[in-house]
Amino acid sequence: MTAVATTVGTLGLAEIKKVLPHRFPMLLVDRVTDLEPGVGLTAYKAVTANEPWYAALPDDATDASYPRVLLVESWCQAAGVLVAWENPNPDVLTGQVMLFGGMADIEFTAPVLPGSVLEHRIRLMRALSDTVIFEGESLVDGEVVLTVGRVVMAMRPASELTG
Repeated sequence: MTAVATTVGTLGLAEIKKVLPHRFPMLLVDRVTDLEPGVGLTAYKAVTANEPWYAALPDDATDASYPRVLLVESWCQAAGVLVAWENPNPDVLTGQVMLFGGMADIEFTAPVLPGSVLEHRIRLMRALSDTVIFEGESLVDGEVVLTVGRVVMAMRPASELTG
């Protein structure tokens, strides 16, 4: 008998906060859809001009591109929802803590501007004990704006990190 993967329905902000420890202004995932544990997910983040990183931008700025580091952070948070879905731990002082290990083959192909809705596509490539490897991309209106060749995350006991 073949096991059938169970797809989870749409997750809103309340459900995402039960999985990730991030909060305003650094919670960069608004909604998750098509979550298939151990396989992949699709997540969304709306980019608005009201975000804190735009506060110092002059009114006549010609480049209002969303910061690339935040684009990658948002993608990685979506991957974090996938890795922590079955064993969530929004309290980073106990239990298992999600750590970013590294990334490779990251390509930015277009700017992301306020008013855009990012669609993050995350695929789990490999899971080895407490380490996971992801790949995927981010799109705006069907156009790829970020390609992620590989991101490595590890789960470690909080007690090992707090001394």
